[in-house]
Amino acid sequence: MNNAEFTGLRLERRGHTAVVTLDNPPAHTWTEASLGALTRLVAQLNAEREIYSLVITGSGEKFFSAGADLKLFADGDKGRAATMARRFGEAFEALAAFRGVSIAAINGYAMGGGLECALACDLRVAEEHAQMALPEATVGLLPCAGGTQWLAWTVGESWAKRMVLLGERVDAPTALRIGLVDDVVPRGGALQRALAMAAMVEKQSPTSVTACKKLIQGARHQPAHQVLVAEREAFVALFDSEDQREGVNAFLAKRHPEWRNA
Repeated sequence: MNNAEFTGLRLERRGHTAVVTLDNPPAHTWTEASLGALTRLVAQLNAEREIYSLVITGSGEKFFSAGADLKLFADGDKGRAATMARRFGEAFEALAAFRGVSIAAINGYAMGGGLECALACDLRVAEEHAQMALPEATVGLLPCAGGTQWLAWTVGESWAKRMVLLGERVDAPTALRIGLVDDVVPRGGALQRALAMAAMVEKQSPTSVTACKKLIQGARHQPAHQVLVAEREAFVALFDSEDQREGVNAFLAKRHPEWRNA
């Protein structure tokens, strides 16, 4: 994959993990081009069967991402607003639907669309100096890239209202306490911790992980009785996979499984 094709992003493969670095200095703000690039990048990674996890972080030590550049909306152009809202939705919904495990390594400020990007990931690690907020209403806007939904699912309605309706900013310890992030690490340590989590994913059957992730996320918007039926059906469907046979037989033979993601 040629990084030049993916404006504002850098890709590195580390074994079964794809590391995506947001790289639009100084604050790694999102543009129409970089959002489109993320959509295409996730689609390509979905097709790479050797990729089991995706880690996304910001370049440098200060910003994960400051979200959208507000200069785009200064003239009140509704057409531009509609285009950007659509691009944000496409990119972060693609990220949320990535077939493997996605982990945000929040290495600094994650504001607005930056935090929405992290919320679209399955897990989040924050460095101790990180700050997180959805301040859109402060400037007459609102989170349009899944923020009102993913934040409420992650931290509950009360904290979602504090962050969105009051514009409350949270630091890393608070984010850990309310469940916004899964771990807090010293400055400079988020990527290393995220990669360690990604290494744990490699021990899991990638076909099982994909099926489990769909079921877990399905609980957000489907009644339990429907998801429970789907859970049983997904269990049986795994018996069509090579990984199911490999996993069980490797355990019985007391050896490490060799996953094929098939």
